[in-house]
Amino acid sequence: MFDIFNKSTNFTINDIPDLQGKIAIVTGANTGIGFITARELARKNAHVFVACRDQAKGEKAIDEIKQETGNDKVEYLPLDLSSLKSVLKATELFLDRKLPLHILVNNAGIMATPFTLTEDGIQDQFGVNHIGHFLFTIKLLPTIEASAPSRIVNLSSMAHSRAPKCGIDFENINNPDTYSPFTRYGQSKLANILFSLELNKRLADKEVYVNSVHPGIVRTELTRNLKDSMGLIVKPIEMVLGLFMISAEEGAITSLYCATSPEIIEKNLRGQYFVPAGKLSKPEKLGTDENLALKLWKYSEELINKKLNF
Repeated sequence: MFDIFNKSTNFTINDIPDLQGKIAIVTGANTGIGFITARELARKNAHVFVACRDQAKGEKAIDEIKQETGNDKVEYLPLDLSSLKSVLKATELFLDRKLPLHILVNNAGIMATPFTLTEDGIQDQFGVNHIGHFLFTIKLLPTIEASAPSRIVNLSSMAHSRAPKCGIDFENINNPDTYSPFTRYGQSKLANILFSLELNKRLADKEVYVNSVHPGIVRTELTRNLKDSMGLIVKPIEMVLGLFMISAEEGAITSLYCATSPEIIEKNLRGQYFVPAGKLSKPEKLGTDENLALKLWKYSEELINKKLNF
């Protein structure tokens, strides 16, 4: 377990290979780990799409990336993961370009928010962190497969260990009476790992390398909702976490390792769980439950079909 606090690594930003000709999408790339991930992919000559909800923040991030890297192939892709219609629109916008897609980093997320429903009526942490990314990935998957060898990186968290004892509480996804901000955050992060597990199983005969990562306890905007959901007790929690916190630059290393390192293909590292920094690890037992992963997949498909009237 203490691997999660290990900051040492043999992989650094300088080890990212040249990505000329590669196309990448990074969700939540306007800030934090996502911004660093997008910036370093661009620095190595990838054509990068910054996928986020706020256009002004997205374009500001793009301007900074272009200025810092000298790479003009950085574009904005409007994506609101709390809206299934927005997710579909984003995939349509990208697919209409008829471009390949070699790297997808599902980075965006929200953490420990007060009980809220998305516009589709899904509890927001589950909706944004899992369902939105599930739909986004599935719609892009044919292009990702056709662009092989390709990578999908799903950002999870050590907090998946805080999920309910049953793993995914399917009966109470939207129940405010059983809602606990951190438990539901843990549930959504477990869902990221289970999604990677089942997706990798379905892509076993493809050159698509799917992995999930815990980036570390990172100083980012992800904790912006803690004061709303936890009130005064958030301060001592922040003080304790501060002892272990790493920078966004350090936090992005594991994502960048999975997205770019030749070792992923050379060692056939797929369906795995990585911790800082680019270190192979094991999730909690629930994160290896193939039956639960399949159940989540079917539940996600049915929920999306119901919400979109497919």
